[in-house]
Amino acid sequence: MRSVMARWWIRWLVMCAAATVSAGALATTWSVKPGDSVQAAVDRAAPGDVVEVARGLYVGNLTITKPLTLRGIGRPTLSGGLSGDTVRVTAPDVVIEGLIVRDSGDSLLAQNAGIYIRPGAHRAVVRHCDLVYNLFGLWIEKADDVRVEHNLITGKREYATSQRGNGVQLYNTRGARIVGNRIAFVRDALYVDVSHHALFRGNKLHHSRYGTHYMNSYHNVWEDNDSWNNRGGLALMEVRDQIVRNNRAWGNSDHGIMLRTLQDSTIENNVVAGNGRGFFIYDVEYTTLKGNLVLDNDVGVHLSAGSTRNRVEGNDFIHNREQVRYVGARDERWGGERGNHWSNYLGWDRNDDGRGDVPYEANDLVDRLSWQHPTVKMLLASPAVQALRLVGQQFPVMRVPSVVDPNPRMLPGNPNWSKWRVEHPTNER
Repeated sequence: MRSVMARWWIRWLVMCAAATVSAGALATTWSVKPGDSVQAAVDRAAPGDVVEVARGLYVGNLTITKPLTLRGIGRPTLSGGLSGDTVRVTAPDVVIEGLIVRDSGDSLLAQNAGIYIRPGAHRAVVRHCDLVYNLFGLWIEKADDVRVEHNLITGKREYATSQRGNGVQLYNTRGARIVGNRIAFVRDALYVDVSHHALFRGNKLHHSRYGTHYMNSYHNVWEDNDSWNNRGGLALMEVRDQIVRNNRAWGNSDHGIMLRTLQDSTIENNVVAGNGRGFFIYDVEYTTLKGNLVLDNDVGVHLSAGSTRNRVEGNDFIHNREQVRYVGARDERWGGERGNHWSNYLGWDRNDDGRGDVPYEANDLVDRLSWQHPTVKMLLASPAVQALRLVGQQFPVMRVPSVVDPNPRMLPGNPNWSKWRVEHPTNER
C-alpha cells in the first residue's frame, strides 16, 4: 500500500511540474505600437503573458486586473492626461518595467498616483521606470512583498509642498523592498505608515519635506540611503525594532535624523552633517546609538522628553555649534563602555590610553542661559560670561543637568571625518 501511495505522489508531482513548464511555454508576448491601445492589449492578454509597448506616447488611464508583465521597449510614455491614476494595479504578480509614467490627476482626496497598487496586488514589481509629474509617484496599499527598484520619481514641482503627494507611499504593507530609487520634489520622498518587515536601501532622497517619514511601523531596515536638502532627512515616529545604519543625511534645514517615540532599535554608522540639528531625540528608550559621525550641525543632538536607558557609544561629535542641547531634570550618562569623541573636550589623558581622565559635560549654566535667551550668545567671549561659566564649574549648586561622558575618547573613531567638513549647500524650496 505504501509503495502504491508513493508512486501516486511521484506521478502527481511530475504532472504538476509538466503543467508548470507547459504554462510557461504557452505565455504570449503582445506588442503595442504608437496608435494602438495599451488597455486593449492588456485586456486581451492572459495571466502570465507579456505586453511590450514600443517607444511612443500613449494617453489614457490603464487598469491591470490580471498577473502579467508590462514592459517598455525604448522607454515609451504612458500619460494619464492629468486625470485619475495613470496606472492602476488590482491583481497580484504584476511586473511594470522600462516605462515613463506621468501626468496623474491632482486630487489628494482620491490619492491620484502615477501607479496605484491596490489592496491585494501582492508581489507587484515596479523597476527601471520614470514616474514624473504625478501627484503621488507610487501609492501602495495593503499589498505585501512589493518591490520598487531603481526608479526615478519626481512630483509636481510647482505645487506648494502641502499640495504635493509623496514619492512612494506605503500603507498597511509587509515585506516591501524599496531599493535604488531617486526621489525629489514631492511632499515626503518615502512615507511609511503601518508597514512592517521592509527594506529601504540605496535610495537618494532630496528637495522634499522629509526624505523619509516613518510612522507606526516595526521591524524595518534602513541602510545606505542619502538624504539631503530636505526639511528633515529621516523621521522615525512612534516605531520600534528599527535598524538604521550606514546612511548619510546632510544639508537638511531642520534635522538629519529624528527619533521620536522609538524603542528597541539600533542607529549605527551613520553620517549626519551640516543640518540644523544632527539628531533630534525625543522620548527614546532602549535604543543603541553607536559609530555615528555627527559633524558641523548647528546642534549636534537635541535630547529631551525622558530619552533615557539608551546605549550611546563610539560616536564622534565634531565641530557642532552646540554639541548637545539637553532638556532634563538629571544627568544623562553616555559612553560608559567605549566613550564618545567630543571635539570641544578640554580634559587630558595622563596614562595615554586614549580616554580622557576627567568626564565630559555637554552643557553648563551658560549654555542653558543661551538657549533660553539667545541674545546672550553675543556676550559669550566676555569676561563676565566666562566668569559665570567658571563659577558654575566650581560650585555644584549652580550646575545644570547635562549629558555626561565619564571617559571620552581623545581621537575620533571615523578616520574619514574630515572629508565631511565642507560647505553644505543651502536648501532650495
